[in-house]
Amino acid sequence: MAKPKDTYYLTAHCTGSLGTVDVVTRYLREQGCYVVEMQTFDDVVSKHFFIRVEFRPPGEQTFDESSFRSGFESRAGTFAMQWQLTATSYRPNVVIMVSKFDHCLNDLLYRYRTGQLAIEIPAIISNHPDLQRLADWHHIPYYHLPVSADNRAEQEAQVLNVIDECEADLVVLARYMQVLSPEMCDTLNGKAINIHHSLLPGFKGAKPYHQAYDKGVKLVGATAHYINNDLDEGPIITQGVEVVDHSHYPEQLTAKGRDIECITLARAVQYHIEQRVFLHNGKTVVFTS
Repeated sequence: MAKPKDTYYLTAHCTGSLGTVDVVTRYLREQGCYVVEMQTFDDVVSKHFFIRVEFRPPGEQTFDESSFRSGFESRAGTFAMQWQLTATSYRPNVVIMVSKFDHCLNDLLYRYRTGQLAIEIPAIISNHPDLQRLADWHHIPYYHLPVSADNRAEQEAQVLNVIDECEADLVVLARYMQVLSPEMCDTLNGKAINIHHSLLPGFKGAKPYHQAYDKGVKLVGATAHYINNDLDEGPIITQGVEVVDHSHYPEQLTAKGRDIECITLARAVQYHIEQRVFLHNGKTVVFTS
């Protein structure tokens, strides 16, 4: 059964203290809002509290979002809460960056086309021209922005310009095989997701699955994370893994790994757009569905 389209996400976090759940649920009750789903987590190590609520406003009247925000702001201020209100019907703008490998891009486009991912894709950016036809087929603008050691700063400025013009809520690096500058990472902090195979750091560089095969690897997987200045070591959103054995040759390992990359990246994007991910102290709290 499909979810009603008139629900909202309310997410908040603050220092853990008595009354943090009550301030949210009491306010929703007073506003006549019905809680559809609620998840909380109190981190005893960092002494920080996290809450995510999906709620449905009263059905007999138009929901006054401005009034709701104003009223909750005064309540949340008591706990110095950082919070966000998002309509579930909102379709965030997601700019996808890709190089030559097309498996993750194909998967995201399929989920977008079939409505599995409630997003808009205003642009695809690539440092190669190879996937232009795929973008054209989906009627999505394709920006071929070549990059080299000589023009990296200029190319990244062009990339950021596209992202700004698209008013992107999220950037997805769907196997974009370039190392972003520290300045770029800082600019996209908390709003850019990367995917890579989980054979790192053991098998780096070219043909990692061939390297893994030579060592008799028994697991393959993928990691989706927010980017930061530590290459492939940003805050992890989700991971996927599957068992393999001696009967898996490099070609089979590669195919299985790419499948896991697609699923893991799509899951991370889904968690992000559903406001299930909190960034705190260099790591994530993720309320899975």
